[in-house]
Amino acid sequence: MPTMPAQTPAPTTAPSPSRTTRKPHRLTQRAEFLRAAAAGKKAAVGGVVLQALIRDDQAPARLGFTVTKKVGNAVIRNRTRRRLKEAVRLVLADTPVRGADLVLIGRDSTRERNFESLQNDIKRALDRTGLL
Repeated sequence: MPTMPAQTPAPTTAPSPSRTTRKPHRLTQRAEFLRAAAAGKKAAVGGVVLQALIRDDQAPARLGFTVTKKVGNAVIRNRTRRRLKEAVRLVLADTPVRGADLVLIGRDSTRERNFESLQNDIKRALDRTGLL
């Protein structure tokens, strides 16, 4: 039986991130979402509901996104969440927000709404909460 040459281990470039590492500027813990809902300002505009909690720092805004099961199955909810994330990304690129936790709640009308209208809804919601 022929012998296989010894394989050298592949070089490691960087350690893999642990599961506790989270993306910067994101709300990930349930307690953070609940704090924004309980103590923050709320604005429901068109295709989005915004809950904004003002913090005491000038760090970039932390974002959280949620879409309830009322909107549809997992595929529809994820598509709705992706549309919402992209609309917020474009809005915040033009007018950055600092020192706030923002929770955006997708509605059933979020997925059917014109994308430009969705961006305008987010801008109006930010204005109503006093962040613009």
